[in-house]
Amino acid sequence: MKLQKHHISCWRSQRKPLSWSLICGIMLFALGLISLFTGHVVSDLEYYSQRLIKPHLITKWAASIHEPINIWKSKYMDAYYGCSRRGRHFRSAVPQRFSNGYLLIATSGGLNQQRTGVSGGLSCFTLHVSITDAVVVARILNATLVVPSLDHNSYWKDDSDFADIFDVDWFISSLAKDVKIVKRVPDKIMRSMEKPPYTMRVPRKSTPEDYIELVLPILMRRHVVQLYKFDYRLANDLDPELQKLRCRVNYHALRFTKPIQELGSKVVLKMREMANRFIAVHLRFEPDMLAFSGCYYGGGEKEINELREIRKRWDTLPNLSPLEERKRGKCPLTPEEVGVMLRALGYKNDTYLYVASGEIYGGEATLQPLRELFPNFYTKEILAGEELNSLVPFSSRLAAIDYIVCDESDVFVTNNNGNMAKILAGRRRYMGHKRTIKPNAKRLSALFMSRDTMDWRTFAKKVKSAQRGFMGEPDEMKPGRGEFHEFPAACICRRRSRKPTNNTSEELDISESERWRRSNNTAITERLGSSEDDEFLPRL
Repeated sequence: MKLQKHHISCWRSQRKPLSWSLICGIMLFALGLISLFTGHVVSDLEYYSQRLIKPHLITKWAASIHEPINIWKSKYMDAYYGCSRRGRHFRSAVPQRFSNGYLLIATSGGLNQQRTGVSGGLSCFTLHVSITDAVVVARILNATLVVPSLDHNSYWKDDSDFADIFDVDWFISSLAKDVKIVKRVPDKIMRSMEKPPYTMRVPRKSTPEDYIELVLPILMRRHVVQLYKFDYRLANDLDPELQKLRCRVNYHALRFTKPIQELGSKVVLKMREMANRFIAVHLRFEPDMLAFSGCYYGGGEKEINELREIRKRWDTLPNLSPLEERKRGKCPLTPEEVGVMLRALGYKNDTYLYVASGEIYGGEATLQPLRELFPNFYTKEILAGEELNSLVPFSSRLAAIDYIVCDESDVFVTNNNGNMAKILAGRRRYMGHKRTIKPNAKRLSALFMSRDTMDWRTFAKKVKSAQRGFMGEPDEMKPGRGEFHEFPAACICRRRSRKPTNNTSEELDISESERWRRSNNTAITERLGSSEDDEFLPRL
């Protein structure tokens, strides 16, 4: 044993240290083996992936990325439809005499809805959102809803009431199974009240549980409660049946009065007589919009001073960097930039354009480049003529005309994230994903700033690339993401495949949000109906 230890110690003492050249040689040899092995692995993976994945699927996937965009309509137009029918387990509305009380709603435009002059009226579409949510809140509280009143503050300069814009009788009757609605609180109830109606304001984006906790006890004690400044006071994400109720209100129950509808239809007919298809553009380039955004458009000290004066109206607006806001995609495109984007996408200069807008900042000089790009340029003032005179004092009714024409257009282009744009985008998805273009302002702004450094073909190619995912296709937003009024996934169903199936029972259509949940292995408790049209719901 001692001898063995002696030999080992001698061997260790005689061992020479390895030279650095030998170490480096070994490392290089090892790296060579690794690269040789991994090269075989990569090639094998590529080979087997091509064998295991069907070639036509790879081709289809690659083609979808490079497939040219059909600029006039989505190939999915016939594959989807609105499905907001009440579920079998959605109980009928509580009768008025058994309800928990009367709910009064006072709408408000909010900071970003205040206007300068007649702009074509976002007030109409703030009202759209407020009324939709008011119906759902009344349903949550088992309350009787009183037809909402409009805000007539000094900024709106519009004395219109609900019945001046919407068909109030249709509104009440079409929602009778969901919520009981009355035009006013009965005199008997008002006389019996010891105090005036209790007035309160709930936090923005409140959940149904918030309403049950905060409002319901007061409603049951006082019998009449008024919620004021009721804009975006309900959470975006709700139970699917309540989301469907939102859709029934927004896309079916809120029907414009007969005079507004008839005039809007006349304007659409005049556009159709001139062209088989046309684009409607909501420019939203009014002075108040630009002032609120904090953006700058090259008008020098005059523009800076004018917009700064308008911004004084909002005490809480932060000081923003115009350049940074533009880089972030927060600035509306100019009318010229909207026109250039459309030409880059492939619309020719003989395309007919309907422009929905109010007072454009800079006036005719700002619009002239767009007119040169699209000479067939029309507005409601041009097409309706003297018939529009009676509506001029009422911005909400003027906005309703634009809404009807934009909804009926083959392509709708929105230049901002306002209520009109969101509601129209949602409605057009609900009606079959009609082509709706929302400029990808962040990427487009960078392109416009470097436009002089590239030729037209390169610029157009980059614009088309930037706009993929912003053309109104079904897969642009996962269900549950985004603003519900713009992406009403719970109310959109896909038609059954017409291909023969081995199943003996016919599979029901399901909404896109339901389809998405199933694909992610989420438990489903109820299958949705497949009727293409609700029992009482004609199209607008």
